[in-house]
Amino acid sequence: MRDLTYPPIILAAKAGFRALGQKITITGAQHVPRSGGVLLAVNHVSYVDFVYGGLAANPSGRKVRFMAKRELFDHRWTGPLMRSLHHIEVDRADGEASLRTAVEFLAAGEAVGIFPEATISRALELKEYKTGAVRIAAEAGVPLVPVVLWGTQRMMTKDHPRDFSRGTPITISVGTPLHPVGEDPAAETAELHRVMSAMLDEAIRSYPAAEQPPGCWWLPRRYGGSAPTLEEAAAMDAEEKAARAARRAAGGEPPDR
Repeated sequence: MRDLTYPPIILAAKAGFRALGQKITITGAQHVPRSGGVLLAVNHVSYVDFVYGGLAANPSGRKVRFMAKRELFDHRWTGPLMRSLHHIEVDRADGEASLRTAVEFLAAGEAVGIFPEATISRALELKEYKTGAVRIAAEAGVPLVPVVLWGTQRMMTKDHPRDFSRGTPITISVGTPLHPVGEDPAAETAELHRVMSAMLDEAIRSYPAAEQPPGCWWLPRRYGGSAPTLEEAAAMDAEEKAARAARRAAGGEPPDR
């Protein structure tokens, strides 16, 4: 697969990291194989998780093709970029088609990235997982590598202003590969969720304490922060979805496809 856009994008991103003085810590990068199909399952706490999730595979020399919502491909600016990077379009009206495309990419030896939560977690903890990750890995016969990001939510996430202050620590944790077989997708998805929950707990607890003062919005409630609980976040998500549906009905927003 030819990559004319990806290499300069990676160089630009690394230049951006340096300009921001970011303290990026990557652990477990050796778990990403240097060749062959591999599926990376990444938690989702910010709008820049594509960038940092892909960085998890960079030490292994891999370029990650992320599964992303169709709206990004329909946009006049991001659409051409997403296609040039060979990311995978996810159509909510035909999710199985995107799963088949992901399997084809993996069969061709590509590294594919997926967000099992589908959308950003306002609670900053893991939401309920879809079964797509384990189904794709099982059908393609490839390892499923868990990746946990922490600190990216401080830069650009839902309900908060953007903040690209210098020196923000970013943690990228790569876990031991799982090998789903597809016999019980629900059970295998629960295991993926359990593994990534433990990884997230470790990432939060090992993050510099001075960067997570009590009551800060970028810390989950049960760790002493003020982020919404999972239940509160679910209610907020439902309100957002209803508001979007109302705008579509009024003709103010294009329908999901």
